[in-house]
Amino acid sequence: MSNPLRKGLVEERTAAACAVVIFGASGDLTRRKLMPALYNMAISRSLPSGFAVVGVARREKSHDAFRAEMKEGVSKFSRRKPIDSTLWEDFERGISYVAGTFEAKETYERLREHLEQLDKERGTLQNRLFYLAVPPSEFRAIVTGLQGANLVQPASREREGGPFSRIVIEKPFGHDLESARELNDTIGSTFDESQAFRIDHYLGKETVQNLLVFRFANSLFEPMWNREHVDHVQITVAEEIGVEGRGKFYEQTGVTKDIVENHLMQLLCLTAMEPPISLAADAVRDEKVKVLKSLRRMERGLVQQNVIRGQYARGIVRGDEVPAYREEPDVAKDSRVETYVAMRMFVDNWRWGGVPFYVRAGKRLAKRVTEIAIQFKTVPHKLFSAPDGGITPNVLTMRIQPDEGIALRFITKEPGQHTVLRDVAMDFRYGTAFGSNTPEAYERLLLDAMRGDATLFTRRDEVEEQWSYMDAVFDGWRAEANAPPPLYGSGSWGPEQADDLLARDGRRWRKP
Repeated sequence: MSNPLRKGLVEERTAAACAVVIFGASGDLTRRKLMPALYNMAISRSLPSGFAVVGVARREKSHDAFRAEMKEGVSKFSRRKPIDSTLWEDFERGISYVAGTFEAKETYERLREHLEQLDKERGTLQNRLFYLAVPPSEFRAIVTGLQGANLVQPASREREGGPFSRIVIEKPFGHDLESARELNDTIGSTFDESQAFRIDHYLGKETVQNLLVFRFANSLFEPMWNREHVDHVQITVAEEIGVEGRGKFYEQTGVTKDIVENHLMQLLCLTAMEPPISLAADAVRDEKVKVLKSLRRMERGLVQQNVIRGQYARGIVRGDEVPAYREEPDVAKDSRVETYVAMRMFVDNWRWGGVPFYVRAGKRLAKRVTEIAIQFKTVPHKLFSAPDGGITPNVLTMRIQPDEGIALRFITKEPGQHTVLRDVAMDFRYGTAFGSNTPEAYERLLLDAMRGDATLFTRRDEVEEQWSYMDAVFDGWRAEANAPPPLYGSGSWGPEQADDLLARDGRRWRKP
């Protein structure tokens, strides 16, 4: 039976014919995320008839060997199981491979010849989407190589109805403001800003997109979405897992650069932004940039008061004993890298003046959950008594993952002769209403990039504003470089100091 709640939904969104060129195609991202997403799009008939995927990497291998690797990845990681052999036979005809180093001019000459052949055989019409699934250190060589081989069409040609050239850049986009600007300059030397798509996969999640719809398509909540009614906001990005073999990477980034600077800041922007004048990409991103510019900057003294770091120690997660961060492979025995951070932030504008935003992110916490909780102010005059002496405030929670949905907690009376108050919830679950097999983030984002819709991608000034804010935090930490982050037990909700951050304001963290 069809789901009646899906009636009237527009599901078919296709793009113009194009070739997707993935640099770093032998990496894990291509096998686990990109190719399964493209395969799922083929099943959903979101791909154009003229379509091809070209993997580019250093290792020598044949087209058939690359196709076999991609089939294994799709079979294992696609949300559509089992793999449809008939559809795969048709899909894999458009998969090919070009070997070569990113520094060699010959690599791009072979790539150009191969793409010209695909234009004839696959009807890709000279449209190119270049996906950089590589570390930022490789960006300059790839951009220079593409430019030298005349593989990039100017944005003006696309505006005149000609073929398009676009580039998709994976995070981390820099490690501070200076490096982000350098990377932006590198991309900008060849690609117009309208051709650059900086990807943050969180923005492709259905429930993150639903945040805009929830706020701006309903008249019930938006009038209360301000300092007059909201006591504070909590944003949590918690993971049960540790660094999972990425010790070398985490030693260079920590949880702040890995999650807070991008994912969490984007969730904050979508929560705090003003209604855009339209759903055009720049209209939405303009409002997000305004939020970032309104964030109260932290001087060194304020960092110590408003930011708490932590690092996971040994503990129990789901009944299993797990090692401390310093016992993970490729991690220094005296590492001071944070695996947990909690911050108190303020958006200094008319809507949010004085309302604290408490954000936290961490590894090896008690539960895997990403959520945004809006806690409303308590009633001004208490007519009813409660067993603990207080009435629980109303809380609106948007769960990003897992169990995606929206819950509203409010007070009601228990049945009976006496007035006994009960805290209850109205709970909307995304999977129950629309089906659990919803498109994954990369499916939406790849399709948007192919269509030229940059709404869910971060703009240059957006990235730089995020780093501008976070650089002040890192500067405050450098001032106390000899102070190691406090330890917290794996399987807990973080260090005690994070609880004190809210307790000083007479508040406490929610237990998701």
